[in-house]
Amino acid sequence: MPTTTPYLLLLALVAAERIAELVTARRNAARSLALGAREYGRGHYPAMVALHTALLAGCALEAPYRPFLPALGWTALGVAVAAQGLRWWCVATLGPRWNTRVLVVPGLPLVTGGPYRWLRHPNYVAVVAEGLALPLVHSAWLTATAFTVLNALLLRVRIGCEDRALTTCGAAAPSAAGGPGVPSASGLPGVAP
Repeated sequence: MPTTTPYLLLLALVAAERIAELVTARRNAARSLALGAREYGRGHYPAMVALHTALLAGCALEAPYRPFLPALGWTALGVAVAAQGLRWWCVATLGPRWNTRVLVVPGLPLVTGGPYRWLRHPNYVAVVAEGLALPLVHSAWLTATAFTVLNALLLRVRIGCEDRALTTCGAAAPSAAGGPGVPSASGLPGVAP
């Protein structure tokens, strides 16, 4: 299909972005650990990496068998780009505290600015949106469905881990409803959203 090549290039760009995230996360993790950070949720981290890798692989494998549907594809691309914007707003807001692991540096205040002012876990909103939209750019509905279901299960574990880390570090846990002005577990110092 003639639309498969541009889609594979899009996936390559997303993969390059993920590598940039990992480089940033590794640098920030070293800094946080040097400041005495404690890591939480180490056990679920490999599953998270595998799931996000499988998203890109699933998209690449399924796309050649699916048509590009312009109304769906262009809309999904817009959502995927918006999700990237939200993700990098989170990274910029957390600065050197951002990480892909759950690391808590004792004594640093919660981050409540940027998207954390309005959303409890803004990066996970981006992950959910992207995980649904990126496959649908090229009608890869099996990948979109599988990722969405598995990601929901993983996010239950991940958000629970972040909330426990928040409680353990002595900060007041956010309400279940979240909302404006509520400190985010993802806004913990050094915590990856």
